[in-house]
Amino acid sequence: MKIPAPRGPVSATLIDLLRNRGGTGHANAYGSLNLLLDEALAATADLLRDEDLQLTLFCLYELHYSGLDGVEDAAEWDPELIRVRARLETAFEDVLRRAVPVPELPAPESEAVAETLFRLAADDDGPSVSRFVASKASVEQLREFLILRSVYQLKEADPHSWAIPRLPVGRAKAALIEIQADEYGGGRVERMHSKLFGTTMEGLGLDSGYGYYIDQVPALTLASSNAMSLFGLNRRLRGAIAGHLAAFEMTSSIPNSFYARGFRRHGFSDDVTYYFDEHVEADAVHEQIAARDLAGGLAEAEPDLLADIIFGAATVLAIDALLGEEQLNAWQAGESALLPLVNDGGPAAPAVTAAAGGVTS
Repeated sequence: MKIPAPRGPVSATLIDLLRNRGGTGHANAYGSLNLLLDEALAATADLLRDEDLQLTLFCLYELHYSGLDGVEDAAEWDPELIRVRARLETAFEDVLRRAVPVPELPAPESEAVAETLFRLAADDDGPSVSRFVASKASVEQLREFLILRSVYQLKEADPHSWAIPRLPVGRAKAALIEIQADEYGGGRVERMHSKLFGTTMEGLGLDSGYGYYIDQVPALTLASSNAMSLFGLNRRLRGAIAGHLAAFEMTSSIPNSFYARGFRRHGFSDDVTYYFDEHVEADAVHEQIAARDLAGGLAEAEPDLLADIIFGAATVLAIDALLGEEQLNAWQAGESALLPLVNDGGPAAPAVTAAAGGVTS
């Protein structure tokens, strides 16, 4: 992925460090990065919407996915960067655990867990982006909708696949692999959901390269992606990533039918809407597997993970509600839901000067 433009002193220092690992001032840069992180964590009033800190965490996570252009692969396991990531993760997880409302826990039995998850999904009354897309969104708003979703959809299934080796052999792992096999196209590249989403983007004249629009994506959308990576990359949170996927699948089928309707309303072809049509059918099946076999099966196999399974599911709904509110508020006010770009192509964000400390700029 291209290296994004920094959005504040922490992301500026990290990006400068990544570009110059091993260069002059390299050793001092870690100290500067940690000092700036201390200051930013102490000062932030809303970590979920903090452009600088969410972009910093997103960049650190990208080292574990396809990487960042020009950054050596070895940066993935740089112990100093892992330490910075862990400090950000601790703060981020603390915010999520305080902000996400979690229902009363059921018995650690498959049917009881599934019933709780279905009730959680049914009670979700967050702002409906899908209904707006179906009935009111302009073509430009459809493009913004795709750009915002591209952060996850162009690497669809990857964050949840971290859970595969972390689950015990049994019902939950079998269910996870069954779902993921469909997400990856069942061995057919043209059926991979990430590939289908790229086709949809191209149908609206957008670039389908992963991360092409990253500088226009607000912090809250990055936070949604970061939550998946947080849950997926930490074995202790394997219950949360299982619950996250379950809720993701259980809240997908009906909204995707509305998305398809919105694109057809503007005359787009079946090739463009196929991504959404595919999810209407596939996720109607996946939601049963995800609720009963993945989430329910894991709760039965590892009852100690029950609270995190429900927490992971509730996190999907809580962040989606915030995202929906932010998007709809912008669109209904006649504004863009994307970050504005400045003359150099980067986002219009707070000061982006790398801190002193030997890091070249």
